[in-house]
Amino acid sequence: MTMATYEEVQRGLAENRNAPNGTARNAHAEALVGAAEALGDAALFRDALDNLVRAYLWSSESSKMLVPFARLLQEYDKDPGSFDQRDTHSLFWKFKWAASAISDSPEIPLESAQGWLDEMERRYRIAGYSERPVRKAEMWLARNTGDDERADRAHAAWLTADRDTMSDCHACELNSQGNYTALRGDDAQALEHWRPVLEGERTCAEEPHRVLAGSLLPLLRLGRLDEARTHHLRGYRLARGNESLLPSIAKHIEFCALSGNESRGLEILAEHTAHLGPLANVNDQLSFHGGILVLLRRLKELGHGDGPAASYEGVPRTVSELYELMYASSLAIARRFDARNGTSRTSDRFLARIGAQPLVGVLPLGVRSAPLPQAAAGAPAVAAPLTPVPGAATGPAGGPAAAEAAFAELVERARQAREQGHPTEDGLWAEVAVRMDALPEEDVDPLIAADVVDSRALAAARAGAAEAAELLEAVRDRYRELGQAARAALAELRLASVAGQYGAPPQRIRELLASAVRAAEALDPGEPLRVRRIAAAELASIRVESYLHALESGHDHAHGHEHDHGQRALTAFAEAHAQTVPDLAADAEELLGRIALSQGDPERAVVLLGSAARRAAEAGRPWQAVDPLVLRAGLLMPLGRPEEAEEAARAAVEFVVEVTDAETQAAARFTLADVLVRRADAAAEAAEHALTAAHWFDRAGLTADGGAQARLVLARAYARDGRTADAAEVLQSALPDLLEHGEGQAVSAREFLGELLGQLNEPRGAAEQFLLAAEVAKGWDGPRPQADLAHSAADQLSSAQLPEEAVAAYERALELYRLDGGAPVAEVRILRSLAWLALREGAFGASVARARFLMDEAAGVLTAASASDPEDPQLRAELAQTWHQLAQVIDRQVTAAEQLDDAYGEDEDAQAAARLDAGQTWALRLEEVELCERAAAVYAALGPDHLADRLQCEQYAAWTEQELGRDGAAVDRMSALVDELRALPEDMAEDLLERAEYTLERLTS
Repeated sequence: MTMATYEEVQRGLAENRNAPNGTARNAHAEALVGAAEALGDAALFRDALDNLVRAYLWSSESSKMLVPFARLLQEYDKDPGSFDQRDTHSLFWKFKWAASAISDSPEIPLESAQGWLDEMERRYRIAGYSERPVRKAEMWLARNTGDDERADRAHAAWLTADRDTMSDCHACELNSQGNYTALRGDDAQALEHWRPVLEGERTCAEEPHRVLAGSLLPLLRLGRLDEARTHHLRGYRLARGNESLLPSIAKHIEFCALSGNESRGLEILAEHTAHLGPLANVNDQLSFHGGILVLLRRLKELGHGDGPAASYEGVPRTVSELYELMYASSLAIARRFDARNGTSRTSDRFLARIGAQPLVGVLPLGVRSAPLPQAAAGAPAVAAPLTPVPGAATGPAGGPAAAEAAFAELVERARQAREQGHPTEDGLWAEVAVRMDALPEEDVDPLIAADVVDSRALAAARAGAAEAAELLEAVRDRYRELGQAARAALAELRLASVAGQYGAPPQRIRELLASAVRAAEALDPGEPLRVRRIAAAELASIRVESYLHALESGHDHAHGHEHDHGQRALTAFAEAHAQTVPDLAADAEELLGRIALSQGDPERAVVLLGSAARRAAEAGRPWQAVDPLVLRAGLLMPLGRPEEAEEAARAAVEFVVEVTDAETQAAARFTLADVLVRRADAAAEAAEHALTAAHWFDRAGLTADGGAQARLVLARAYARDGRTADAAEVLQSALPDLLEHGEGQAVSAREFLGELLGQLNEPRGAAEQFLLAAEVAKGWDGPRPQADLAHSAADQLSSAQLPEEAVAAYERALELYRLDGGAPVAEVRILRSLAWLALREGAFGASVARARFLMDEAAGVLTAASASDPEDPQLRAELAQTWHQLAQVIDRQVTAAEQLDDAYGEDEDAQAAARLDAGQTWALRLEEVELCERAAAVYAALGPDHLADRLQCEQYAAWTEQELGRDGAAVDRMSALVDELRALPEDMAEDLLERAEYTLERLTS
């Protein structure tokens, strides 16, 4: 292999510094050290060693840095004079990294670790640095080895030592301080230490990434669930895929396992399976694998031990298999540390961590996660409340008599719920069935047995099960045998409903209905349920007859006088039974409302649905009001009545608390969220309801449907509340589902995600979303949507430093806008952007000519557009902005000419193209002043809203005049503006006045 040249190594080092972190970068850095050493150039060798240490630091192989650091230290000892001040500072800074690597390496004896610490202290003292970093390193070494007294002394000494240029940044120090406090069991104080990092006051390359992860469990333990949720969404987004942050990623996995989000934890694990094997940094491996083991243990407890987990050593593993493998290897690492440290501290911590129990039943996160598969047969049932996990429930005490009384009470509650139509009915009868099945057959009450079968028959009918009719017939006959005529009559009515559900012939359905009516009317006059049974049969007959008429006439819905007859019958029913069975009257009105909506009369539907909800609530059945209220709220929004819509949605959410149906729970909360997200002041509350709605849609098996819509609303609410990272994370998780909801929603979702990613300074990802959306919109009528998306993509491509791609996107957008017509402002902004991109190779010759041509073209577009409305304020403001930017282009040209040697080196052609003589420079500077004056005059005419723009132009003109030697004119210009600003109300010009006065002061100093 040919030996690399000096230039090749230099080029390789430059490339390696910008390469992605990981083993590939490390291997290349190792090769560069060998090549530099072979060349015999000491300075190049030192650069290569420095690069290798840094490469190791930002990877999972950080413990490998000790060897190149020791060699770099040897180079310093051989020739300290070859290290300038910056190199020396960098070398001593690396001592802190080495101290961590030594503490993290169990193969380094404790005596050697202490020796390195002593050496660090000696060198820092000689060099005149504070002992602060030394005491911090001592603190962690003592803490990890179980010497808590020494750790506390070092902790105190660390915090009291002076900060100097060798101290860690404030963010990193706060991270360490919070971690130390959390390890001592004070979660609240730890979070207080971390607060400046969490609030963005202190940041660095790896903060708040690590602090966000570290805060998760303390927040759960303190019950601060909303903060824990958002810290997970923000933090995982920052840490995802970062090899040096594997311990932080493990904390996110652990958080998911302990907050009822095991499926989310599995998804995070799947994204990092490449690091499941042994890591060079065994301390990171212990931390990373420890968090994963918490998840795997939890999955085993939930009955998913035989489910797939991830590949390990190239072999797909089940949850149980992966747990056993990782447990054994992790415990072995912990015991290596114990052997080195002479204490069981590390293994004790490890075992306590992986044995932790959930802190929350289910904490909805908002992001979409694939549901876990059905747990294996025989697995323990695990509750999933939306609140912190309560204490374990206990069964009835007091022996058989107490158990019998409790069972009788349960049956009575189930019967009461059944008569009320209460949503808890199904759950109560299910519990009755479980307890009844445990009794000896001779002890089972026949009526209770019939009630249980009745409940099962009703559930089968609701689910459309084939055996529903057979079960109902058996129930009817059994009730008759037991003398329960009212229950038998209800079974008759349900048989008729099931017959219609399964498409029985109309004659058969009518016969069953008639039988049900007769059974109801035949009830003893003293039977309390007689009126209800007759009314229910009557309402069912009205409903079914409308359906049967449509069926017999070959239409999907009843038409003409038949439909009118059905509405009259429903109206009469509601009026006749309003006092006797108001809940059934409410059912009739709700049906009338739905019919009105189907006939295109939303105003009438709103009235009827409101009345139905009111009747149900007054009848003591508020849960029955939820559906009409949800529908009513949805109708009121497009009718332009948001206050009434919010009132209806809030009532639905208030009433839905007793409902057990997950879809109904979701729909009520989603409706309120959708109403609130349109209010500027209700984003936080909208997010709360959308989050809960998404959870319930997931529980209902509607993740891809209602769940996707709820997450879209949640993302919008987060965005309006300033939680951009949360919004992006939620929307990205729901995007695959939203793309299946039609082209319109697909484009809207991608556009929204592009906007979010742009705000998060992720321009490449943002551009990708805009371009994908534009591709979908290509086939739509009219080019405007595609033009807007191409324009947005171009802006992001430009921000991503992809000029060629940006130019192509801008030119495509410009073509589409011109094809569509009527978008002069968008055209002008594109032309100005293209002008600046024209200068990317340098501000001279053809580049400047092109930029000026595009700026002039932009001004021409605005002039033409203003012909029909010369006073259009937006067009005038854009023209002023164009003149201002043209002045800046000219300044770029003049500045480039003044810096020829720095800008173009020995490129004589470039220098010749950029060179300007004194006359040319003078003329161009005068043109800058004139352009700024014209722009300022337009802004002045546009009024107070453009004061800031005007100030910029006046400042620009003043400084340019000073360059021309016209100091008096510059001062006069700014003095006049200052006087004008002083005459304005204080709240209008305070900040601008301060800036203007500062400029004037600088001009006169």
